[in-house]
Amino acid sequence: MTKDWIDIQKDDKHVARERTKARELRQSSWWKSCIARGICHYCGKTFKSSELTMDHVIPVARGGKSVRSNVVPSCAKCNKSKRHFTPAEMILAEMEKAEKEKSQPAVEVNGNESC
Repeated sequence: MTKDWIDIQKDDKHVARERTKARELRQSSWWKSCIARGICHYCGKTFKSSELTMDHVIPVARGGKSVRSNVVPSCAKCNKSKRHFTPAEMILAEMEKAEKEKSQPAVEVNGNESC
């Protein structure tokens, strides 16, 4: 996936407003119960609640809001790899990566062709 195929024109006022809402939401009992489960929404692995971050499924920079239906617990690795992408864009990126890997020829190791 190329870095420039998504044109992000963020509204700085919207981003500031939603970041404030996110800080408030992090203090809610609802959010605290979400992270207390200790499960990353994306990879499904278990973490300490202190290791989970709040991820906006639709990124704030892309018009997403800081509401319960748009935030999920995420481990740092998943949150970092998701960046500013939407779920659909993540799926497209995975498909593109799989297609590139599929089109590359197998490499021989010790005279044996790899899988």
